[in-house]
Amino acid sequence: MENLGNIDWEKLPFGYMKTDYNLRATFKDGKWGEIEVHTDETLNIHIAATCLHYGQEVFEGLKAFRGADGRIRIFRPLDNAHRIQESARGIKMEPITDELFMKMITQVVKMNERFIPPYGSGSSLYIRPLEIGMSPRVGVSPADEYLFMVMVMPVGPYFKQGFKPTRVVIYRDYDRAAPCGTGRWKVGGNYAAGMGATQRAKDNGYSAALFLDPKEKRYIDECGPANFFAIKDNKYITPKSGSILPSITNKSLQQIAIDMGLEVECRPMKVEELEVMDEVAECGTAAVAAPICQIDDYDMGKSYTFGDPAVAGPVVTKLMQRLQAIQRGDYPDEHGWVTIVE
Repeated sequence: MENLGNIDWEKLPFGYMKTDYNLRATFKDGKWGEIEVHTDETLNIHIAATCLHYGQEVFEGLKAFRGADGRIRIFRPLDNAHRIQESARGIKMEPITDELFMKMITQVVKMNERFIPPYGSGSSLYIRPLEIGMSPRVGVSPADEYLFMVMVMPVGPYFKQGFKPTRVVIYRDYDRAAPCGTGRWKVGGNYAAGMGATQRAKDNGYSAALFLDPKEKRYIDECGPANFFAIKDNKYITPKSGSILPSITNKSLQQIAIDMGLEVECRPMKVEELEVMDEVAECGTAAVAAPICQIDDYDMGKSYTFGDPAVAGPVVTKLMQRLQAIQRGDYPDEHGWVTIVE
């Protein structure tokens, strides 16, 4: 096994690292099989598998944390189970069961416990469940055999600058997902569709691209890797659209905002409203909450700025700190979000 003595837990990138074990289960002949433990990093896939040809692939992202008390906490895993089930149903795949999902998540965390970063490092164990269609198909039709697997890896912040404001950009000649399409499901195709705008944004010094609604280009949708929210007059405002992924982090932050006395509005949000917002940020499992200091609407030649470009705004900071405190066991889990791995 790999010697972990040379890992600097406080300077981990957000990237792939081989760990000891991954778990797999196969749906075949109308039922899910037993959990299989693997140490290898490769899959044996038929060259005509539906995941390769027709995009039958859904995935999730969640995290495990080590608390000051030494206990291991997984944040809202059942919510991820329900979301991957909805994604699977959306593209005609067999949904994993709650029981099997939870069993595999907790087991893979236990088996890779030595890779969970220490408390206070700012890092966490990222958990990636994945389901793919395995049946060979040349005509367009769903598979009847599926592979569900879970891998884990220790990660640092998604954005290398950490919890500091960044600049994002709107490019109006890109769409992340079509109306009534796959935007509300966590499928790889949505991220592939956003790669062009994301790479262009990064090449020009931005942290991410912000997508508008694909129909009218009037309303904010979400960033490439995350949901979007804004703070104005004691309100937490986040866009509502049929093509936005329902972020579990966003849902959590909305509840925390209510707990802190803010009013939550989930509604269509026009681009022009950015003019009056006090704070804005993107949020997701990987990014958690990432403050934004500037949004450039490239094609319209318009820029919106928010607060001090060197320091995150006070409300976003409080939301981020509260969420992380719950995840690590430093604040009471009043909503039953945390699963403790015994």
